Amino acid sequence: MDSQGPLAIVWISLGLGCFYIALIWVNTLLGVFLTPLFIIPGTWLMDKLGIGTKAAKDTSAPSKSP
Repeated sequence: MDSQGPLAIVWISLGLGCFYIALIWVNTLLGVFLTPLFIIPGTWLMDKLGIGTKAAKDTSAPSKSP
C-alpha cells in the first residue's frame, strides 16, 4: 500500500477547492450573460403578441362616454 503523506492531502484539497470555486464562477457568469439572451427576445415576442402591462392598462382604464 502506497501512502503519499499529509502534503499530498493539502495539495489535493487546494486543487479541489480551486476547481469548485472556478465552477461556481463559470456558472454565475453563464447565468448573468445568458439570461438576457432569452429575456430580451421574450419581451419582443410579448410586445408583438400584445401580452403585457400595456394591454392590461388599456383594459382596466375606465372608458369615457359622451
